[in-house]
Amino acid sequence: MLPPGLRLRQNRERLGLTYRDVESASFELAAKRGRPDFILHISRLADIENRNVVPSLHKLYSLAVIYHLDPLEITSWYDAPLQQAFNDGTAFPPPRTHLSNSLPPAPSSFTFCDNFDTLTTGLLNRLPPAIGPATGLEPHANGAYRYGYIGLSDRRMVPILRPGSLVLVDTSVRKIETNDWSSEYDRPLYFVELREGYRCGWFHREKTRLIMQPHTLSRCAPESWRTPEEAEVVGRVVGLVTYLNEPWAASPAAIRTVLSDSNRRVF
Repeated sequence: MLPPGLRLRQNRERLGLTYRDVESASFELAAKRGRPDFILHISRLADIENRNVVPSLHKLYSLAVIYHLDPLEITSWYDAPLQQAFNDGTAFPPPRTHLSNSLPPAPSSFTFCDNFDTLTTGLLNRLPPAIGPATGLEPHANGAYRYGYIGLSDRRMVPILRPGSLVLVDTSVRKIETNDWSSEYDRPLYFVELREGYRCGWFHREKTRLIMQPHTLSRCAPESWRTPEEAEVVGRVVGLVTYLNEPWAASPAAIRTVLSDSNRRVF
């Protein structure tokens, strides 16, 4: 990787700017902003380019403006990736509830790779580009952990697991726990592989059968399979990324038609 000073020099030369041009432009910017800190003297510019002197905050802004560069990208050249402040901040949770002033990277759209079926529940090898990175889950996306996706037509665990949610699955925990829980939010969730697909939700064993109990508000019927012939526990759900509005709100009418007839219901 090229040193940041050399990168700045290459961008300056690409634009056909001399040291004098940059200095003159910085004087104009300083006059516009009312602060002399924006001025880039020729000697300082030479130090930045040739000696990798780190520019101050105001001078970095001047370089970004004059060279038509993203200031956040320039900071990453100096190993200060300001665009990652939100993600890194999740590793240092404060004791009090608060609103964060730093913003997570905004996905451009709710899209997956071309061959991924968004209607069905399944496992992902990686997070979709439009969703990731999932804040706080990136360090776990390897080893014993897998990402699971709750299909848009899978309403078995609504409202605990909303369709379109992403779950983090610990594949080292495959035993169904029978311990008591104080509420439905404490009841363990599991990701299970079937012959025809996957299920994610509440499960319990009865001898050689694995039984899924959907959430009562989903009005879906319980299901059961012989284990391990027909069903195998992939792991326990330990993390969740979900939505407070329906992720398919802007989806084509064909998807909404499938949703209206999804999953066997109990009336």
